[in-house]
Amino acid sequence: MAQTFKAAVVQAASSPYDSQASARKAADLVRTAAAGGARLIVFPEAFLGGYPKGASFGTPVGMRRPQGREDFRAYHEAAIDLDGPEVELLAEATRDTGTFVVIGVIERDGGTVYCTALFLDGEKGLVAKHRKLMPTGAERLIWGFGDGSTMPVIDTSLGRIGAVICWENYMPMMRMAMYDQGVTLYCAPTADDRDGWASSMQHIALEGRCFVLSACQHITRAAYPQDYDCALGDDPDTVLLRGGSMIVAPLGAVLAGPDYSGETILYADIDTDEVIRGKYDFDVAGHYARPDIFSLSVNVAPQRAVKREGAE
Repeated sequence: MAQTFKAAVVQAASSPYDSQASARKAADLVRTAAAGGARLIVFPEAFLGGYPKGASFGTPVGMRRPQGREDFRAYHEAAIDLDGPEVELLAEATRDTGTFVVIGVIERDGGTVYCTALFLDGEKGLVAKHRKLMPTGAERLIWGFGDGSTMPVIDTSLGRIGAVICWENYMPMMRMAMYDQGVTLYCAPTADDRDGWASSMQHIALEGRCFVLSACQHITRAAYPQDYDCALGDDPDTVLLRGGSMIVAPLGAVLAGPDYSGETILYADIDTDEVIRGKYDFDVAGHYARPDIFSLSVNVAPQRAVKREGAE
C-alpha cells in the first residue's frame, strides 16, 4: 500500500571508546529526529564503539608492537554486547518514539569484534543485525568477517529495510543479493567521506530502484582520547570524518545532502510508490535479469569454526 513518510540520516560525532556516551547521544538524536517527523532513522558506521580513523594498532608487516596489542584491548573493551545497556538505551528510544532505527556498532563476540549494523523496531526492539562481510584494508586487522547468515532485509510497515556497510556497497554480488530480497529502503552506514561516494549512492538507487539512505560521521580529533594513535596528527581541530550523508530517490534524484558542514540531521519525504514507478523499466532482479546467462548463489548458512555433532 502506498504511503508517504519522513526518513532521516544522522550525521554526528560519536564518543569513540565510550559506548555508553555514544548510546546516550544516539538515543537523544533518535528523539530529536522523531520530533522532526522521522519514522526511519539511519546512523553512521561504528557509531557505538568508534571508527578508529588513522589508527595502525601497531602492526607493521611481520610484527605486532606491544602498544598495538594494548590499543586492541582498549578497542575490544569499548565494543558492545548486544544484550548490554547500550542496546537497551536505543531500544527504549525507538519504543518511546515508534521509530525504526538502523545504527552502526562495534559488536563484541568472544575475542573478536565485528563491524555491525543493528535494526531496532519501536514495537519489537532489536530485530536483526548485519555483520560487515568484508572489512576494508587495515580494518581486517581488527574486525572479524561476517557471513551470509546476517544479510537480512526486513519487512516493515515502511517498506523492506536492509543495510550494506561502507565498501560492501562496491560489491556487485552483495548488492544483487539485497535487490533479490526486494529491498526498498537501502541503508548505507559508512565511514567513506570522499567526493565520489555521492555518485555511488546515486548509482545504487538507480540500479536497485530503491531509496538509499547513507549516514557518515562528522568527527574531529578532539572526540578521541588524547593518547589515541592517529596518523593524521593530534590537532584537536583536525576533521577525521567530514560527513557527506545523503538520501537518494529510486530514479537517482538527491533528496537531501550530501552535507559536509558539520553535525546535522537530514530529512526527506519518502513516497513508496516511487519504487514501483522506477521498476517499470528496470527491475534488476526481475524483468531486467537474464538468469539464463547470469546467476548468483548466496550461502546464508552460519559459518562456525567448531561444529559439534552427536549427543551432548
